[in-house]
Amino acid sequence: MTRLRGGAALAVAMVFTGSALVGCEGLAPPADSGGASGSGVPAAGDGRAVNPLDNPDGTKPGLAAITSSADKKRARALIEKVATKGRGPKTGYERDKFGYAWMDSAPRDVPFSHNGCDSRNDLLKRDGEDLRFRAGSDCVVTSLTLNDPYTGKVIEWTKSHAIKVQIDHVMPLSYDWQMGASRWTKDKRESIANDPLNLVPVDGPTNGSKGDSGPASWLPPNKRIRCAYSVRFAQVSLKYELAVTAADKEMMLEQCGG
Repeated sequence: MTRLRGGAALAVAMVFTGSALVGCEGLAPPADSGGASGSGVPAAGDGRAVNPLDNPDGTKPGLAAITSSADKKRARALIEKVATKGRGPKTGYERDKFGYAWMDSAPRDVPFSHNGCDSRNDLLKRDGEDLRFRAGSDCVVTSLTLNDPYTGKVIEWTKSHAIKVQIDHVMPLSYDWQMGASRWTKDKRESIANDPLNLVPVDGPTNGSKGDSGPASWLPPNKRIRCAYSVRFAQVSLKYELAVTAADKEMMLEQCGG
């Protein structure tokens, strides 16, 4: 098998998560589901991850924590630009209306599209380290090491246990649908579903706990990453001109000291 160290990896991939939007409008912080480390599981630093404020197109790896006062001020200024409104109905939502999962044929203005590798493997290559590929392939990842931003743990992943790592739509697709994507063209829906700005490989069970929640009802259990997560949610919202609920925006600002 070909072996490639994480520093030489290029590209992106994605994993479709749940389909039920959780509609919590309260502003109590989402319950923690554990700390940033676990029994027998090494804790991760930021590794190769990049501050989302310095990665506005999502083509660089991961989500590094936002820690400085200056960056938190920048983060709040970005989040303040996000519009708010109530959710529309979920009527008519289907995952296939955003294109089939892990397509390489999203519109050409989406980074990494039409590069000969599906979007899931693109993302695994973007964020993984110590990559191994299927024999004869420079696309299909068979194993990697992931510094998971959502839990703060290091995950050793192999394709034989694929669901151990899922690729989260930071701004979930049914949330997008309820916020206006139901009226979009198919091309625009395929764009947000495959855009690396909206996608991050993470611990599978943790991603499953999120479902299609907004920040008011779900945040990563790793508290140090919550401002970065809120910034990325805002970046997707602004790029695709999608509002968030007032409760979600208030929670996003709170994570960055607002």
